Amino acid sequence: MSTTTLAPSPATPARVLKTFPRWAVMGFGGLFVMFLLSIAAEVADAPDLTSSGAFGAALRLAVPIGMAGLGGLYAERAGVVNIGLEGMMTMGTWMAGWAGWHWGPWAALVAGAIGGLMFGVLHALATVTFGVNHIVSGVAINILAVGVTRFLAEQLFTGEQGASASLSPPVSGDMPQFSVPLLSDLFGWLEDQDWFFISDVAGFLKGITTDLSWATVIAMVLFPITGYLLWRTAFGLRLRSCGERPSAADSLGVPVYRMKYVAVMISGSLAGFGGATLVLQAGQFREGQTANRGFLGLAALIFGNWRPGGVAAGAGLFGYADALQLRSDEAVRGLVLFGALALVSAALFFLWQRRTRTAAILGGLAVVAYLAYLNRPDWFWGAWLYESADSLTIDTRIVFMTPYLVTLLVLSFASQRLRMPAADGLVWRKGQVE
Repeated sequence: MSTTTLAPSPATPARVLKTFPRWAVMGFGGLFVMFLLSIAAEVADAPDLTSSGAFGAALRLAVPIGMAGLGGLYAERAGVVNIGLEGMMTMGTWMAGWAGWHWGPWAALVAGAIGGLMFGVLHALATVTFGVNHIVSGVAINILAVGVTRFLAEQLFTGEQGASASLSPPVSGDMPQFSVPLLSDLFGWLEDQDWFFISDVAGFLKGITTDLSWATVIAMVLFPITGYLLWRTAFGLRLRSCGERPSAADSLGVPVYRMKYVAVMISGSLAGFGGATLVLQAGQFREGQTANRGFLGLAALIFGNWRPGGVAAGAGLFGYADALQLRSDEAVRGLVLFGALALVSAALFFLWQRRTRTAAILGGLAVVAYLAYLNRPDWFWGAWLYESADSLTIDTRIVFMTPYLVTLLVLSFASQRLRMPAADGLVWRKGQVE
């Protein structure tokens, strides 16, 4: 009797990565990104690229975006698309400015969350109870928030000292700040040694452990809490089931309407909290203060594949790019070089997966980025990257395009790994079968 021996399956990247725990893969990925940043900072002579100041600023700027993205995560996991995050943040800024003026920074945070929650209830009422299209309701909330905050500011701020129809009086008092004992000093000493990679990692760690606002700490803690709540508790299972199969959840006794309301209310309160952090950073409410950060939160949500860790990474990317605009021109050139290195790494990864066409496209983009780093716009069509043909200085505004470009690349080349909740955005009625 003959026997047939099966050939072993080829070692694909997916099979290799599945042999390691998720936290190990994410940790290795973070270290690899830092390694590429270290190379770019060294070659481009751009120490600001990995300085603790840049990472600290990135953390502060990422907080409101991350809170909006985390708010969107709760709503969309329950099946409600929340385009109204921008409006909820806007209402949160006004409430924070008003409460902070009267009672200080802690009241500003609470009031900001309440302001976002009120608009969250309005969004849930429209989408869950009355079945309004989720996009239409979200756009209406964004428009309504601008008008409501302008009216309230004119009524309550006009005539007050240091205020106007578009500005609140300053927040009374400052949010306390602190540095992590021992660790902050240790990381600062390591950063000063100027050791390749080690000092860069120390700069990152110092940036996230020095001069931290309590609002920032609360925002950082909310991410692991969300991960535990949604994936390790019965409440989270019920909420996610409403965004996947609401009819099945209803048949098992899950109060679908109530869970959707709770999720959208949490979503609004987190977005409002993010708006309140903007007020505390500026010291007062300003009209237009959110500057489309609610939409950036949605982009971070998609980039992060509807998971808390991914949302944090996306928000950090946006915050880092925003912070880098405030640094030196060398840092901007260093970031362009880092982009070229990252594209080469991604091309090699896809080549390993035998996706040659994708690898070729990414390799071509890497060449374009490297030519931009070399200041040779005459070699290719990318002259628009530069402020003028005479100075050949890369326009710093191009830096803020980085997160958008990365998001587009992720959507283009890794879309098969992105999966939104199955019933996200659908208008559901009790007794309805999907």
